[in-house]
Amino acid sequence: MRVTLLVLLLIGLQQFSNAQEHSHKLERSLKFPDVPGYKTLKCDFHQHTVFSDGSVWPDIRVMEALVDGLDAISLTEHLEYQPHKNDIPHPNRNRSYELAVKEAKNHNLIIVNGAEITRKMPPGHNNAIFISDANTLLVKDSVEVFHMAKQQGAFTFWNHPNWINQRKDGVASLTDMHRYLIQEKLLDGIEVVNQETYSDEALQIALDNNLTIMGTSDIHSLIDWEFKVDKGGHRPITLVFSAERTQEAIKEGLLQRRTVVYFKHQLIGRTEHLLPLLNQSVSIINKGYQGKSNVLNVTLTNNTSCPFLLRNISPYNFHDQVEVLTVPANGEISFQVKTLERLKEVRLDFEVLNAVIAPGKHPSISLLASSL
Repeated sequence: MRVTLLVLLLIGLQQFSNAQEHSHKLERSLKFPDVPGYKTLKCDFHQHTVFSDGSVWPDIRVMEALVDGLDAISLTEHLEYQPHKNDIPHPNRNRSYELAVKEAKNHNLIIVNGAEITRKMPPGHNNAIFISDANTLLVKDSVEVFHMAKQQGAFTFWNHPNWINQRKDGVASLTDMHRYLIQEKLLDGIEVVNQETYSDEALQIALDNNLTIMGTSDIHSLIDWEFKVDKGGHRPITLVFSAERTQEAIKEGLLQRRTVVYFKHQLIGRTEHLLPLLNQSVSIINKGYQGKSNVLNVTLTNNTSCPFLLRNISPYNFHDQVEVLTVPANGEISFQVKTLERLKEVRLDFEVLNAVIAPGKHPSISLLASSL
């Protein structure tokens, strides 16, 4: 099985290298539209290589990101945990970053320098990205290391706060130290999604404490293996709404909390950031009434990699569907609406069931159909 998956990955990478342009145009590339005023950048800011406890060389992380159509990544090696040090001794904790930058030199991929601060709970594991030198973060004091990161202009976030190795009940909850870090503006974000897990409690912590909502792969092996890409899976990513496609603009977007997480074909984020994305993702095509009837033909299109599960909350019933529709990724669905009388315009309202704005809460979108 692993041989088959490795072959699939190598085929994907070969297809990429044979492309006429080094661009994000592969069929499996993750796709999301820009929103008014911002570019939608696809990012994965928590990954590992053999330079900490991962299984691959940094160039593989770059190639995987290119195949997935990402815009920015960070290889956040554990500073303190170095299980491969006997085989790959490296006193320079920036080495993974340097190799990734070299590999990405001729590709359209932003490499952000980062590191994972690996401590017992509290404060647990945290990432510092947009740093200048990971070596200076090798200090013992678990609070001082955050000050050191901030002196480098880092964006910091709490990794897997629901990790059962540090939270046996799997429930993310703040400690006094975390409250202090938030109060002193030493902690900027929190992973609501890490690898295969999602935490309602972490989402509520983000909302209550004005933290940036993050989602990452925390990949150690191969993306294709871990997330079953050959079966339609995908890595978790953070969508950052950025004024420009630069490191500085991405950092500004993160600090201003303009993010949405994409996880297992679901979107998680604050209403003010998720709604503009949904409004740019789903559109309506008007097909007109059937003959002389009062039944309107409608088609919904989806220009993203995420299928949408929509529940009808309009005053109109459907003629050929139940109340829940699935608009496939990069596809469309046609259906019929009973408007009872012939109308020039029909407003259709949907609750987006695979989008989350708070624990147990889903956003709604409104689409205007014309019969002309």
